[in-house]
Amino acid sequence: MKTLVIYLMAEPETPELARAAVEGGADIVELGFPFSDPLADGPVIRRAAERALARGMRTRACLDVLERARGLLPDTPLIPMTYSSLLEAYGWDRFAADASGAGATSLIVADLPAGDRLETRRVQLVAPTSPDERIRLAGEQTDGWLYLVTVAGTTGARDEVSPALAGLVDRARRSTVVPLYAGFGISTPEHARAAGELADGIVVGSRALEAAEQGVDALRSYVASLRSALDS
Repeated sequence: MKTLVIYLMAEPETPELARAAVEGGADIVELGFPFSDPLADGPVIRRAAERALARGMRTRACLDVLERARGLLPDTPLIPMTYSSLLEAYGWDRFAADASGAGATSLIVADLPAGDRLETRRVQLVAPTSPDERIRLAGEQTDGWLYLVTVAGTTGARDEVSPALAGLVDRARRSTVVPLYAGFGISTPEHARAAGELADGIVVGSRALEAAEQGVDALRSYVASLRSALDS
């Protein structure tokens, strides 16, 4: 079965949204810890981060959200996703300990390349522009699965699945045996089906955030549409 990863921004109502996503068929939930200069993120996630920061969502508050989500979802992998500057400010070791204590099962640091801070166990990201040696290194160091960034650009919904995905999957398959989950630009059931035919799973962020803004029922229904497409 293909894996479905849903990204949500850490805000006070996020634990209930995360539960709705899992009820809809999500296997893993990424929790975005907002950052003021999210270089990899497109307009939807940027706006969500700005809103979260305006509501006072700093690292400690995000960890509290993570802990509450863990209480609602005892068996679901929960993965904070953030940027290295936030961890530098909070303290790398302190964050690793506090996130683990709050229920995190891994970590994604969007701007931390493979080979840096090996003591920080995390899911690695590779892109179509990554050389084969970088893909191999990321595959060796990643925590559980490899995040395939399908485009050379920021997150956000697009009209079609990136034509670069097939080549990236092929190169990654030759370099690593870990599961490959594709993200960036996947927003519709059709995208999910197409990407799922190539990769082992998908990651959906921007469109999931838009659904989440409409409430738990809308998010649950949207995730269920992705799950159905993946399973078909």
